Amino acid sequence: MQGSNLQEFLPQAIEFAKNHSFLVIAWIVLFVMTIYFFYKDGTRKFKIIENDDAIRLMNTKDAVLIDLRPMEDFQRGHIVGSLNILPQEIKEDNIGKLEKYKSSPVIIIDQVGMGGINVAKSAETLVKLGFADVYILREGIVGWNSANLPLVTKK
Repeated sequence: MQGSNLQEFLPQAIEFAKNHSFLVIAWIVLFVMTIYFFYKDGTRKFKIIENDDAIRLMNTKDAVLIDLRPMEDFQRGHIVGSLNILPQEIKEDNIGKLEKYKSSPVIIIDQVGMGGINVAKSAETLVKLGFADVYILREGIVGWNSANLPLVTKK
């Protein structure tokens, strides 16, 4: 019975593919992209964390916070204990003050988290430079502030 179902289905599927080639190509591209992103997500060397995970790492493992935002934004409000280091400094391996934290958890923060342009590149660079545990705060300062978590200001 299953063989006859397949014999009926195959010609219909081929006919559908001929009549709707754009739709079939779109589904194939979507499928390939989904596989690619799952693969890329599973093989990256850094982790994306939520606010509560960041707080736990700060409290239990003395995580180092690296805020990638420009100095003006950093001074308007940042998470207590954050170091203000620009993405360009990380890219150029100008991170001497971070060398002592290579074995500590490092949490990278920017304005919007994974939506930011520089955050993933900075995380990848730190991993390549030998940092053991690199994390990205998923929603960045925007998410931290939206959750009514405290920010420190410098004037």
